[in-house]
Order: sequence, then structure tokens, then C-alpha cells
Amino acid sequence: MTGEMLARTLPWVGGSLALLAVLALLRRPLGGLLRLAFRTGAGYLCLSVLAPVGQFIGAGLGINLFNSLVLGILGVPGLGLLLMLNWVLR
Repeated sequence: MTGEMLARTLPWVGGSLALLAVLALLRRPLGGLLRLAFRTGAGYLCLSVLAPVGQFIGAGLGINLFNSLVLGILGVPGLGLLLMLNWVLR
């Protein structure tokens, strides 16, 4: 291997190793954020399915990011909390 070839490949190898080290350090926080994003998407889907039916029974909730995050973090008890909050604020 010539000196010029080594000088060209060494930064790439060092950068790749640094990137792998950063990803290894951030594996748990990134996994938690990914899980929260998935659960928030599931909450959004639940809200969009329940919105048309909820209007008929008087339990209509808005489809927005805040409600989706509450459902993503708290799950079914979060839905009850949002419904009670909606009832109290009317």
C-alpha cells in the first residue's frame, strides 16, 4: 500500500469507526424515540378511526399531534383522560 493510498483511506476508516461508536452510544435513546414515534402513529390511527364514530356518541376528539402523543405515551388510559378532559372543558 502506498502512502498516498493510505492517506486517502485512513480518514474514511476513522470516520466510519467514529460513526459506529456514536450509533452504539445512542442506540437506546434512538430506540426509545423510534418506539415513541411508532406508538404516536398508532395513536393517530386510533384517533382517525374513532373520530367519525365519536361525533355520533358525543365523544369527539380532535386529530392532532398532542392527542396522538398522549395516546402514544399513555395508551388506553390516555384515551379516557382525553375524553374526560374534553367533557370537563365543554
